[in-house]
Formats: sequence, C-alpha cells, structure tokens
Amino acid sequence: MHIEPGVVDGAKIVLSYATAAASFGLLGKMALDTIRKDRGVAALASRSVITTALVFCFFQVLPHHPVGVSEVHLILGSTLYLMFGAGPAAVGLAMGLLLQGLFFAPFDLPQYGMNVTTLLVPLFLISKVAARIIPASTAYVDVSYRQTLALSTAYQGGIVAWVAFWALYGQGFALANVQHIASFGVAYMSVILVEPLIDLAVLAGAKSLGKATKSALFNTRLHAAT
Repeated sequence: MHIEPGVVDGAKIVLSYATAAASFGLLGKMALDTIRKDRGVAALASRSVITTALVFCFFQVLPHHPVGVSEVHLILGSTLYLMFGAGPAAVGLAMGLLLQGLFFAPFDLPQYGMNVTTLLVPLFLISKVAARIIPASTAYVDVSYRQTLALSTAYQGGIVAWVAFWALYGQGFALANVQHIASFGVAYMSVILVEPLIDLAVLAGAKSLGKATKSALFNTRLHAAT
C-alpha cells in the first residue's frame, strides 16, 4: 500500500497533509477508547510498543512487491485489531510505517501522509464493522471464518480504495494509470484471501494459550465477551 514516489506530487500533495491530520484524529479517538474501556494508559502504551514492532516487521521483513501504483503487503490490520484493539493497532500502524521510512525507506517519507491515511481510515472502518457483525456475546477467539473474512475484506478493500483515490487524484484517468490501479487491485485479492486464514490461526493460538493472552498486553475482548 506504499504509494509510489511521484504518483502525487507538487501542490497536490498538500491534500495528504489534511487527510493525515484527520486520520490522526481517528487514531486519537481509538486510543482514547482503549484508555477508557480497556485497561487504561499502561495497556495502550505496552500494546502499542508490540504493534509498532510487528508492523515494522510486516513492512520491512515480510515479502512486498511493487505492483502498479503501489506495493502489495501483508499488513494484517484485522489481526492487529482483534488481538490488541483498535487504539494500539492504529498507533502501531502509524509508528511502524514512520520508523520504516526514517530508517530504511526515506524516499517514502513525502508519501507518509497518504500512506498513513490509507492504513488508518480502513482500520477505523473495521472497528465499526466488527461492532455490527460480531455479537457482543462472542469473544474474538471464537469468531468464524466468515466474520474474519468480512473484516479483512473491509480493511483491504479500504486500502485499495484509498490507493485508487490517490492514483486518480495524482495522475488522472489516463488508460495506463487505470490499468496500473486495476493490476494493484487484482494483486491485493491474494491478501484478502490469505489474511482471514492467518487471523483464525493466530486466534486459535491465542485460545490455546489462554492464560498468556489474558494479560493486559492483549485486547480484553479477545477472551471476554462484552
């Protein structure tokens, strides 16, 4: 989902500053929700350290390939959400992306506003989707493949939509640009299919390690229905 350098440039990149500011507003809301409803500041801080390290590894270590106007990554946004909660997931995505840019990909820093928007807005979306499709009586370790598929599809679909927006905003509706966007969207289908399986495998591991994953380092909803 890293927007390629030059896709949006010049004065147009100013819009990314505005969307990033709005995205950090959503991050703040999700973080405050964690503080108020899920064990306070210490839980948010400790989980955010974990999610930041994980996101950094996802982006820097896991395979990632440029396709069309962006790169295809296994981001595991829905996994982070289910395991750690929306607030820590949001902090981890924003900070992991920033650290990767600062230390390994400085050429991506001008696109940081676009990339962080592309990550955080879909995360906020799946927090709302989860509230609608997962009954309050269901702990996250007991969610179904259908539910995890819905969350993954919503998250990855949001990423594809934002990448398409930035590409069209920056380069217009020329045939070549539309083809690049389409190739990126098709490539991301593999992520949409694989991520729910990873979610279920991780959640199964959390369930089997119940004592270890019932600590403040993990989302309370992981094991406890609301």
